[in-house]
Amino acid sequence: MLRAWRDSPTRFTEDTNAEHDLRVGGYRDRLFVELAQNAADAAAQAGVEGRIRVRVIDGELRVANTGAPLDAEGVASLASLRASGKRGGTVGRFGVGFAAVLAVTSRPRIVSRSGGVSFSQTRTREAAGREGDVPILRLPWPLPPTEPPVPDGFDTEVRLPLRPPPGEVLELIRSEVADLLLALPALTEVDVEGQVWTRRDDGELVELTSPDQHRTRWLTHQGESCVWAVPVSETGAPVPITDDVLHAPTPTDERVSLPARLLASVAVEPSRRRVLAGAESRRALAEAARAYPGLVRRLPPRHRLALVPPAGFPASEVDSTLRELLVRRLSEDEWLPAAVGGELAGARARVLGPDLPDLVELLADVVPGLVAAPLCGGQAARTLASVGASPVDTAAIVDAVTGIERDPAWWRRLYEVLLDGVERHQVAADELGAMPVPLTDGRTVAGPRTALLLDDVDLAGDLDLAGPRVVHPRAAHPLLERLGAVRAGAGELLRDPALREAVEGSVEDALAGVDVLPLVRTVLRLATRAVAEGLGALALPDRTGGWRRADELVLPGSRLLDVLDTEAIGAQAPLDVLDTDLAARWPAEVLTQVGVLDGFKAPAEDDAESTGAGADPPIADLDLVADDAWPGAVRLLASDPRTRRVLVEPSGRVRRWLADNALLAGQPPGQWRLRDAESLAGLFDPVPDVDLPGDLLVAMGVRSDLTVVDGQDAEWLCARLAEEARSVPPGLVLRAHSALSRVSPEDVRPPAAVRTLDGSVTDAADAVVLDAPWLLGLWPHSGLVATLDFAEAPALADVLDLPLASEETTAEVESEGEFVAWRELPAIAEVADLLGVAPAEGGLFVHETLTVGGRPVPWWYDTALHTSDTAEGLARAFAWATERWPQRALIAALLDDPGAATLLG
Repeated sequence: MLRAWRDSPTRFTEDTNAEHDLRVGGYRDRLFVELAQNAADAAAQAGVEGRIRVRVIDGELRVANTGAPLDAEGVASLASLRASGKRGGTVGRFGVGFAAVLAVTSRPRIVSRSGGVSFSQTRTREAAGREGDVPILRLPWPLPPTEPPVPDGFDTEVRLPLRPPPGEVLELIRSEVADLLLALPALTEVDVEGQVWTRRDDGELVELTSPDQHRTRWLTHQGESCVWAVPVSETGAPVPITDDVLHAPTPTDERVSLPARLLASVAVEPSRRRVLAGAESRRALAEAARAYPGLVRRLPPRHRLALVPPAGFPASEVDSTLRELLVRRLSEDEWLPAAVGGELAGARARVLGPDLPDLVELLADVVPGLVAAPLCGGQAARTLASVGASPVDTAAIVDAVTGIERDPAWWRRLYEVLLDGVERHQVAADELGAMPVPLTDGRTVAGPRTALLLDDVDLAGDLDLAGPRVVHPRAAHPLLERLGAVRAGAGELLRDPALREAVEGSVEDALAGVDVLPLVRTVLRLATRAVAEGLGALALPDRTGGWRRADELVLPGSRLLDVLDTEAIGAQAPLDVLDTDLAARWPAEVLTQVGVLDGFKAPAEDDAESTGAGADPPIADLDLVADDAWPGAVRLLASDPRTRRVLVEPSGRVRRWLADNALLAGQPPGQWRLRDAESLAGLFDPVPDVDLPGDLLVAMGVRSDLTVVDGQDAEWLCARLAEEARSVPPGLVLRAHSALSRVSPEDVRPPAAVRTLDGSVTDAADAVVLDAPWLLGLWPHSGLVATLDFAEAPALADVLDLPLASEETTAEVESEGEFVAWRELPAIAEVADLLGVAPAEGGLFVHETLTVGGRPVPWWYDTALHTSDTAEGLARAFAWATERWPQRALIAALLDDPGAATLLG
C-alpha cells in the first residue's frame, strides 16, 4: 500500500477522500449499527447465539461479541475500501461499513481470540510521510504486546478510544439496541454497561426485553428475502407503527408510513442509507408486498384492519411504491374474514356500514361477500374502501333483506339489532321505511307504516286469512312502532281498512265459492272484545244456507219479526233470518254489533239530528213494518235507549217520518189527538186505544196541541177546518188560523174551502182574510177568515192564497164629521186617567151617524180615525189609537159609567 501511494500520489488522495466521504457521509452515525451487523454475521457464521457487550473503560469504547473470530480475510476487508469478506446470508462482515468507527476515533483496534489488528492515524501519517488527513483504515498495524485479551465468553472485541464524550455515544447505542435486535435475528443479547436487552424468537413472535424488564412483542412473517414485523400487545392486538424507516435489514434513511416494519434484502447504496433505484429494487419491494397479507392473516381477524395502510401522503418515494403495492395486494389477496367463513379479497368484500356486529351475523348469508364481525362500522368501511371493499349502508341492508324468506323470530332479532343502531345513531330511522315486515298471513310486506302490532297475541287467531297487515307476533318489536306501525287491539283490527275491504267483499266472495268462514270467525271473535261498527256488510248464513249481509239478517226469535210485514222476510225480500246454528254459537250482543238485527237500528248521529222528512226512513227497515203492527213497532223502538232517543226527539226526523208514514187504526197519526187534548176537540178525533203511552203517541205524530210542523201538516189542518160536518169552536178556528200563519206558504197547497168567522165553510174564492177590525162593520162574517192577531193576517193570506179584506175594500166615508182633539173630550180624559195613560195626540172625526159605503158603521179608519157619536165607536177608536185594542170593551164600559168601580168590577 505504501508503495502504491509512493508510485501514485493520486491513489493516496483518492483513498484519503474516499475514507473521508465515508466518515462524514454515509457512515457518520452508524457506529453501533455497523458493529452490530458484524457481530450478527460472526454469530451466524459460527452458528452460535449472538451476544454483544458494550463498555467504556478509561475513555475507550469496547464492543465485544460472540461468533467467528477475526481472520486474515477479515483483516484484508478492513484494510480495503473496495473489498469485503461478506459471505452469503450475512449483512456486512467487516466491509466498508467499519468506517463508521472513524466518526468517534482515529485509533480503532480489533482484538480477537485468533489475534488482532489496530489502525492509527498517527502511525499512518508517519509511514506515509504525509500531513493532514490520511486514510486510517488502509494500513493495519499489529496490536501492542500489552493489549488485554478478549473478555471471557466473547470471541472478538472492537476497542475505540473516544473523541466525543462517552455518555453521548452510550446514549446513542442504547437508543438503537431494540431495533437492531429485531433486525438482526442472529443476535440474542446486548449488554450496555450492565443494562441488558434480550431477544426471544419462537418462529412467529419475537419478544424483546429491555433492562427494566419491559417486554415488546413483535409479530413477524417471513417472506421471500424479507420479514414483516408489527408490535403486538399481550392480548395479540397490533400496535401499528406510525413513523418508521425501511430496514435493509438495518435502518436506512428511507422513511415509510406503513403500520408494520419491513426488513428486506433491498439493494442499497454503499452507505446503506438509500435504496438503489431500478428494477431489482422494484422486484424486491414487490416480493415484500406479496408477503404482507401473510402478516395480516397472522393477526386475529378483529385486528387485521390495523395493518391496512392509513390514508395520507407518502413519506418517501419508497413509501409511495410500497403503499401502492400493498394496497393492490390487499385488494387481490384473500385476508379479510368472511361472515360465512373463509377469507375475502378486499376488492370482493362488502363491509357493514353501521357498527353493529350482531347485524353482521344476521346478514351473513344474505349479503354476499360480507366481512365478518367485528370488522364493521364507519371506520372499518372507510379503511377498507382503500382496498376496494364496498360499504353496506342502511339502504343496502333494506334492499338485501327485501324478498328473502326467514322465520319471524329472525326478523325480530333483526329489528332488535337495528333499534340498537338507531338509538346509537348508527342507523337512520328514516332510511328503514321500506323494511320488510312478516305478517300473520305468511306474507312479508315492505314497510311497517300500515302494519298493526297486536296488543294481545291471542288476537292473531284466523287473521292469516282475514286481510289486515298484522305483524306476526313472533316478529313484533318496538322498532316497527317507531317506524309507523300501529298498536292494535281488537278495535283497531276491526277498523283496519284491509279487514273492512274483506268484509265489504265477503258476500260476493261467498257467492263465488270462497270460504269466508275464517273471516266470519275472526270478525265475530274480535267483536267479543271491542265495539264493532260499520261491519254490516259481513257475509253471514241465513236460515236456508244462503249468504246475506249481516245487516240484512234478523236474529231468530227477535221481536222485530213480529212487527215486520211478512213479505219483508225471505230469500228475495229485503231481510231474512240468521242461520239458527250460527246464532246459537255466538252471543246475541256480538251478532248485533256486526249488524244483525234484533230490533230497529239507531241512525247515525248526523241522520238522527236531521229534521228533513225525506222518502227514506230515518231508521232502517221502518218502511217494512206491517200496516197493523205500528203500535208494536213503536214499543220496540222505545225499548232500546238508542232508538228511543231519536224517537222522542221533539223536532227529530223519526217523529216526522212516523207522522207521515205510520198508521193508527188505518189513519196517519197526525189525524188523531190525544184523549186529554180537549182543546183540539171538534177539529181532531181522539186516538183509538192502541196500548201506547201518550209520549209515544206524540212521538208518532198524534196531536197534543195545534203545532204545525210543515206544509203537509198544514194541509191536513186546512182539510179538517174545511169539513162542514165538523163543529169546530170559534176560538179553536182562530188558533188554527194563527198556527197556519207560521207555515211557509211555499210548502202548502192552498185549500179549496175555508172556515169563516161565523163558523161556516165557504168556498175559498168567496173569502178574504180580515186584517183590520173596522172592516167587520162592512164585510159579512160568512166571507171573513180571521186569526187571533191582525198582524198575522198577511202571512195567513199567503198560506191560504186569499186576498186581504183591506185590499178588497173600496168603500169610503160618506157622512160629515167634526174633528175633535182627544184632549177636548172630557170622557176620554177621564178614561185615560183611570187607565193611567196619557191622552192620545191628535184627534178624530166624530159623526152623528158614521156612514161608509152606504152602511152605518160604529168606527172607521182611512187616513184618519172616524167614529159615530156612540160609546162603542169612540171606545174602539181610542183603543186603536193608544194601542190598547184588547181593552176596547173596558174602555166602552168606562165611557158609559166612568169610575173606579167600573174599572175594578
